[in-house]
Amino acid sequence: MKVSYWYNNNDIRIEDVSTPVAGPKEMLVKVISCGICGSDIVEWYRSPRAPLVQGHEIGAEVVATGADIKKYHIGDRVFIAPKVPCGTCFYCRNGHDPQCSEVRERLPGGFAEYILVPEILVERGTYLLPQSITYDQSTFIEPLACVVRAQRRACVKKEQSVMVIGCGMGGLLNVKLAKAKGCKVIAVDINQTKLEYAARMGADITLNAADNIPDRLVSQYGKKADVVFLCASADSAVEQAWKCVDKGGTIVLFAVPAPDKQVVVPVNDFWMKEITIQTSYYCGPPDIAEAMNLIASRKVVVDDLITHRLPLTDIVKGFKLVSDGRDSIKVIIKPHE
Repeated sequence: MKVSYWYNNNDIRIEDVSTPVAGPKEMLVKVISCGICGSDIVEWYRSPRAPLVQGHEIGAEVVATGADIKKYHIGDRVFIAPKVPCGTCFYCRNGHDPQCSEVRERLPGGFAEYILVPEILVERGTYLLPQSITYDQSTFIEPLACVVRAQRRACVKKEQSVMVIGCGMGGLLNVKLAKAKGCKVIAVDINQTKLEYAARMGADITLNAADNIPDRLVSQYGKKADVVFLCASADSAVEQAWKCVDKGGTIVLFAVPAPDKQVVVPVNDFWMKEITIQTSYYCGPPDIAEAMNLIASRKVVVDDLITHRLPLTDIVKGFKLVSDGRDSIKVIIKPHE
């Protein structure tokens, strides 16, 4: 089978390897669709494990099951989580599934023709796709689940003003979910094309990041944002987030700068204004279940975010599109096309 090995963003190799055989408690799936996530191109985050097969936004078909597997059958359409929490450790019991201390196995990367699903992920990380969710739509389950978790941690509720800084795929999913909750949504980006996307996705207000946004918010709408989602990692975006949150508001770090970047937090100002800073990393099983329901019910429509579908042999092009970011939102790799 063909597999894409990632060494860095400029060195991605398609290689032929043996198709794995499922053991008694394992499952072999055929990857139909796999999205390129924004985190896939972040070299400081991925490089420590290179070379590796990336890809964790997966829609697949079961093609072989081990002798002990009864729950799934050949031909089943599935989404598989990249990893699963234990559910019993201190962190899981206290609502921090992504910080589970017992995670040992991860799903092999989806930029491959087939994946051998390990036992723990067969048992607790595999989800049957309802007929109302296509394989391409299933590539949004994991990223939308991350957004579901972020907005839950920020306690986003109807009629709040929600600002999204950075209108890549994660930012636009935040726009869509906030609109579905009845919020007034303000989208900010330096790229005019992405602002146009944000407007089509439901943003009430779109602002160029180069503008004096805090003053515009106050002069036009009477106040700053109740919740600010930082979905860009640039230093200027971080500074923008600090300046745009209203008194008593919340800032959510959905994306972060590189580890070597020093971020200065205006603590004294935030102390007087009672600003909350939240972080949100990955998602848990309840978030995945909610994301699937949102997509299946079309409360959050995702098809209009897909800009490119490419075969596995064009994955280098796909990574360049995502890295450049100007002409793409969601790039999906189709390993069997």
